[in-house]
Amino acid sequence: MMELTASPFFGVTLSILAYWVGMSIQKKVNKAYCNGMLIAVALVILTLTVFHIPYENYYVGGSLINLFLGPATACLAVSIYTKKELLKTYWLPVLAGCAAGAVTSIVCIYGLSRLFGLNREMVMSLLPKSVTMPIAAAVAEGNGGLVPVAAAAVVFTGILGNLVAPLLIRVFRVRNPMAAGLGIGACSHAVGTAKALEIGETEGAMSGLAIGLCGLITSLLSLLFGLLP
Repeated sequence: MMELTASPFFGVTLSILAYWVGMSIQKKVNKAYCNGMLIAVALVILTLTVFHIPYENYYVGGSLINLFLGPATACLAVSIYTKKELLKTYWLPVLAGCAAGAVTSIVCIYGLSRLFGLNREMVMSLLPKSVTMPIAAAVAEGNGGLVPVAAAAVVFTGILGNLVAPLLIRVFRVRNPMAAGLGIGACSHAVGTAKALEIGETEGAMSGLAIGLCGLITSLLSLLFGLLP
């Protein structure tokens, strides 16, 4: 059994099946709480727990899927390119909005972490929780944080953003698709962008742009926060 689960095919197959089941349920139920990504994560956790499969065995295959995160994020540039005329007109608000989102995220995380007495290692692990996984892992590792903790924070943030983004857009009556997309991408990176693409083409393009800009700004700001005790 352990030899089977240690194979890369196990992690890849389990991830694909869990995602397929999750998305199938989401399409049938069509409710916000039946989020396909959330169901997929729960199914993977349940499978590993019930059959006492070490996470390290699953990650042998899971790491292969991780390799595609970078290229998949880069592919969002295609949708961004289709909105280049919008960017030429509104480049300053876009840049200001992404900067505001990145700064707010880092300042809030740093302040709350200090308030609850977390050590420096945990603080550095949580700071990049709103950027995409490859950037978050590099930022956490480069500042003495724990990559697994950073990864967990990124996943949780992305799923939460994917779940609540449509609701928040309605509650705060965000009518501008650019504003909605930038907000989703700045807060919940690639997982949130998947939801933004469902909402609309402009929202998806702006969310993809926010991933890159906020990732860059967060990387620079983390260097400054890394100097703090």
